This record gives sequence, C-alpha cells and structure tokens, in this order.
Amino acid sequence: MASTSDIRNGLCISYNHDIYSVVSFQHVKPGKGAAFVRTKLKSMTTGRVIDNTFPAGHKIQIVRVERRKYQYLYNDDSGYHFMDGETYNQISIQEEMIENANLMKEGDTVEILFHAEKEIPLTLDLPQYVTLQVTYTEPGVRGDTASTNVMKPATLETGAEIRVPLFVNEGDLVKVDTAKASYVERVKK
Repeated sequence: MASTSDIRNGLCISYNHDIYSVVSFQHVKPGKGAAFVRTKLKSMTTGRVIDNTFPAGHKIQIVRVERRKYQYLYNDDSGYHFMDGETYNQISIQEEMIENANLMKEGDTVEILFHAEKEIPLTLDLPQYVTLQVTYTEPGVRGDTASTNVMKPATLETGAEIRVPLFVNEGDLVKVDTAKASYVERVKK
C-alpha cells in the first residue's frame, strides 16, 4: 500500500473496483483544515475522466502496469489481432478498447498497456501520427470559396474518413493525428 504522497502523473491505482491512471494532481495545504490531494483520474476500462479528492496520508493501492509494443495484424469478427515482435504471441482486442481503430493499417506498431499481475490488456495507444494514402476525395476547384481554410471529406486507405484541405487529391499521402482523427499535413512521396 502507498499513500497520497506517492501520487504522480501516469501512476495507475485501483479505486472503486476499477483501474485509474492519474492524469493530473495537486497537493493542497489550505490555511485552515487538513491537507488533501486533488486529482483527475482516467479509467483504463471506460476512458472516463473523473475528479477526485484524497485526504493527505490516505492509503492507495498501486497497480503495476507494463507497456509492450505489438504489431497490428488484421481484424475480423472476434476483434483486432496483434502480435508481440519478440515472443510472437498473438492477442485479440475488442474494438471498444481502441480509440480511432479505423486509422490502423496492417503492420503498424502500437503500444498495449497490460495489468502486470493479471496479464490482461487495459488500453491500446496508437502512435501520435500516422501517414495514410487518400483513396477517394472530390477534386477541389480553386475559387470555390471565399474562405481560406475550407475542408472537404476524404477517404483513407484504411476506410477512415477525415476532412482535408482543397489542395489534397487522390493518391496523396497525409499525416493524421490519431487522437483527434484529423488532418495535420500533406506528406511528400
């Protein structure tokens, strides 16, 4: 058991029958009354972020987690399949656990966070940016708009749809932010 003095960003704790990661924390010592720790906790199972206040010295249970790199293989009715590059062990993860799963293409490397003692996957983190090819978009015509930052829909090689600027055409490579599923820039071939 640890106490609130051990709280730091990224620490995983067991709280209310769930596993939470500390997003942010602040030790507060008011002029009157007892000290406390104000935290933002993100659920590793649902992704919800909650605010919580622990009294100073409160006992918390730390959960040991491990980050492992896996390669995305394919997806089917039973989920998304990944392989460990060192041991060649394969695991299957349900789509609900993966944010923006439609931005993954076969062969991409991802990080999976595991509960160390129970060996169960908690979350899957995509790389911050991925480069994907535009397979379909309407041609943009100069002078169609009075505004400078007009976006049009585009379909990527993975089937995902994002909005891109008018100058992006079919066959172009684009850099995509996986957290927001949004266009970042066009990539030169």
